[in-house]
Parts: sequence; C-alpha cells; structure tokens
Amino acid sequence: MPKMADRMLYMEDTAKIIRGLFNAMGDPETISFGGGAPASEGLPVDQVREICNDVMTWDKRGVEALQYGSVLGVPDLRKAVCDVLLKPKGIDADPDEVMIVNGGLETMNLLCQVYINPGDVILVESPTFVHCVEIFEMFQAKCVAVECDDQGFVMEDLENKIKEYNPKFVYVIPTFQNPTGKTLPADRREKLAELGSKYDVIVLEDDPYRELRYSGEDLPPIKKFDKTGNTVYANSFSKVFSPGSRLGFVYADKNIIARLFDAKTATNSHTSNFAQVVCAEFFNRGYFHENLKKLIAIHKERRDAMIAAIDKYLPEGTKRVFPDGGLFTWVELPGGINTTELLEKAADYHVAYIAGAGFFTDKDGKGSNAMRISFGNVSPEKIDEGMRRLGELIKAEMK
Repeated sequence: MPKMADRMLYMEDTAKIIRGLFNAMGDPETISFGGGAPASEGLPVDQVREICNDVMTWDKRGVEALQYGSVLGVPDLRKAVCDVLLKPKGIDADPDEVMIVNGGLETMNLLCQVYINPGDVILVESPTFVHCVEIFEMFQAKCVAVECDDQGFVMEDLENKIKEYNPKFVYVIPTFQNPTGKTLPADRREKLAELGSKYDVIVLEDDPYRELRYSGEDLPPIKKFDKTGNTVYANSFSKVFSPGSRLGFVYADKNIIARLFDAKTATNSHTSNFAQVVCAEFFNRGYFHENLKKLIAIHKERRDAMIAAIDKYLPEGTKRVFPDGGLFTWVELPGGINTTELLEKAADYHVAYIAGAGFFTDKDGKGSNAMRISFGNVSPEKIDEGMRRLGELIKAEMK
C-alpha cells in the first residue's frame, strides 16, 4: 500500500481516543456515559415529520431542498441564526456574516484550511475537547495547553503564552465546557476578546451547549465583546435540533467568511439543502423555543440525577463539577486510581466513560485519575444503575 500522509501519524494518538468513544456508544448492553449526544426523547420527530410532509412538494420547498444551493446556506436559516440565536445574546449580526456548515466541527476544519500551516501553534484549555485537537493535529498544528482553574482560562498564563508562542488561534469552549462542564466568567470573556484584538490572534469560540442552561446566570458570548473581528463564533444545531442533521453555523467578520467560502467550495460546495430547509422551517414555525423548554427540562433532571448518583455511589474524596448546563460533568477519583486502566475493567461491568488523560494535550500525566461523564442521552434510571456499577468497580479497585 502507498505510504500515508504524515498528518495521519501526527494525529494518531487523538484518533485512538475518538475511535474508542464511538465504539463505546455502539454496545447496547453497556450503559455509556462516554458519548456527547443529547436526549433522544428531546428530538423533534413529530415536528420534522410534519415539516417534511408539508414542504416537500413542487409548489413549496421541495425543489429548494433537493437542488444545489448557496455556499453560505439557506437564507432564512441564516436569518434565524441572527434573529433567534444571536440577537438575544446581544449580538447584531448580518446574515451575510453567517455560514451554515456540516456540524459544529466543520468550522474548525475550514478555519484550519484557511489559516494553519504545519508547526503553527493553537492555544487550548487544559483539559480541552479531544475531537477538535484531532482536527488541529490533522493539519499538523501544535496544541499548547493554557493553565485553567475552576472557572476556565487563567488569563495571565494565556497572555504569557500568546507572547511566547505567537499562536494562530486561541481555542475555547466558554460555556459548559467539554469535557469539564465549567463556564468562563463574563470578565474573562471580555479580557479574552481584548487579547485577541491586542495580539491579532483569532479567538475561536466554540459554543454548542450554551442554550442548554439549567441554573445560574446567562452570560454573553465572547464574540459580543469583539471590536476588531478577531473572534470567530462557532455553534451547532446538534444539541438544540438534531445531531443527525449535521448542521452548524459560523459567525465571523466578512473577510473571514469570504475565505471560509473558498475553503467550503473546495471541500463540499455547500451543506445539505434538505437538512437546512427542514431546520429553517423548525425555526420559522416557532418550534425552537417550544422544544428547547422540553430539552432543558429533560437534561436538568438528568444533570441532577447524575450529581446525586456520583455523591451516592463514588468513594469519599471524589471531586466533581456541578455544571450549570450542557451534557457533561468532570470527576476526579481519590486513591491514585488510573481511569485509563480502569476503563478496560469497566467493560466487565457493562459501563463506559471517557478517561480524563486523553483530554490533556501536554501528555504529562494530568487527568490520569479523571473521567468525563456524560448524562445527556442516559435516563435517570440508567444513570443510577450505571453509577452504581462504576462505584462498585472503583471501590473494589481501591481495596
């Protein structure tokens, strides 16, 4: 066989983690806390069926849905992004500054195509979302971790690393962070936007969980504080409409959107018109807010069930994050337990999670006792049973 491109070897470590994540999601006998899916019960199946039956005709939107379309995306979906998702957060966006992409991850891919050369530095949280690290490493970027505390980026360390490394991006998940569930405070968000402008660095704000808030104060996006166009706002419809639709959007300065336009045409021409039309109608018909209330109620119950189960079943000395929203909590175990090694034994208990070490880019042993726990697509009953099994395994290991 011909030799693979160097990029495939560069990303091999993170690719192994991602393969393991998807494999764990496919075993029906396992109670998996490893995936990042929202609750299946919250998917708008009935509304989507109604929309499809109504609009898939010659005299309505059938041709639009099945034909080639705009590179930027369906106009009324881009307008819904501006009016329904961005304006309530204090952002007055022009639809021409919005591009509809294939899931939230495509924004990262397109930005790397436009900006990243092999060896360029991207500053990331510690820990950070391993799937995006896989993308960054595919383009042979070097991910450098920034010190984080219980609220996210330590701003002094971030500024020092910007000066030291001259990065292309600062990648951040400010709201209900993946994997920890933490939220960056408003003052640090404003400071981060200022640093992007001061040092001419792109702040890549990945914000797919922000609508799923169950407690605490709503915070403005980093993009709201951006005065120079250095912040790029990436989001997804996966958590508030449908993961299977593979829809996301990026809002950025028009000059950046113009370059992403070129990368998009060279990648896949445009995002599925069929999915976009259905999603646009979901917003046009007022279903978004109705369904969001349902999603919040379901996930709040599961968040609360997960925290209660952690406190009930895991050993004394366990630390966990109480997330105000999103789909994840972060657990650190006592007693020197290695969660990567423990994961192999967890298969015998038919329970799964994601070991913490894989979310740290500096590979210095951080996170060896930690795990990312997802509660999004697991019923309260299964949360209780799965954590009981996990607690039994951990306590057996400690003995």
